[in-house]
Amino acid sequence: MEYLVRHRTAYRYLFDVVHSCHVAHLSPRDAPRQRVLSADLAIVPEPAVSVRRHDHFGNVEHMFTIDQPHTVCEVVSQSRIVVDPSTPLNRRADVPWERVRAVLEAAADGDSRDAVPYLFDSPLIAANAEMAAYAETSFTPGRGILTAAAELTTRIHRDFRYDTSVTDAYTPVGQVFRIRAGVCQDLAHAAIAALRAIGLSARYVSGYLLTSPPPGQPRLVGADASHAWFSVWTPFCGWTDFDPTNNMQAGEAHITTAWGRDYADIAPIAGVITGGGDHVVEVGVDVLPATESGEAPG
Repeated sequence: MEYLVRHRTAYRYLFDVVHSCHVAHLSPRDAPRQRVLSADLAIVPEPAVSVRRHDHFGNVEHMFTIDQPHTVCEVVSQSRIVVDPSTPLNRRADVPWERVRAVLEAAADGDSRDAVPYLFDSPLIAANAEMAAYAETSFTPGRGILTAAAELTTRIHRDFRYDTSVTDAYTPVGQVFRIRAGVCQDLAHAAIAALRAIGLSARYVSGYLLTSPPPGQPRLVGADASHAWFSVWTPFCGWTDFDPTNNMQAGEAHITTAWGRDYADIAPIAGVITGGGDHVVEVGVDVLPATESGEAPG
């Protein structure tokens, strides 16, 4: 499926911002089932410095600095992406999870060494015994890692309430476990914490999900939102993505922007400003199949 994605973020400040420096992860990356055909980033006011590079995890990262006074800053990312359908869970890779843990402990080859950084605590995810106990309900002795991860996904979907009012972008996973609630990034963090607590590598994935309007209703411009899910590593097929918010394996409707240890590694926009005072943030995301956009597929 070919998609067009437009992600607009606008910051409106009470007073002039005299200087700002930002890091953005807004341009989708190439991935095993995903090809980026084009990706553009427009910034107003025009930055004094703008650098596009790849970060430590291989994501596309934009760093920009604005030196002119402004009360509004707008960042618009527009991308064209092709996503292939997901395949059924690879039963050859569905080896006992303890075997995967042993491979990671030895880390004797390049693939396993690349997965090792996703074993450890990260800024928003500190694993503990409670999280290990939660994981062990699904990860029973000798059980296949992908079968267990799929069940963990289902349990988080069932046990954690989706609630946009109880967390913010930097809520630590310990609090998410205490209140058993949050948004998509919190549910992904909960799964990652549970997996790391039993010695498995798991990473945080940010991106978008194609959504459909109610029957008979037009798609609302800007109504879609960014999304998040998690990925677990196995020696025989690499990374497999699961979406606990929707209780599913990530598929053709999931568009990957970036991955890292947790949200803090790949926040859509982060930075520092001088001045500004109080501010509001407006975010609008549109995800459209290319055939609905009025443009011919590339």
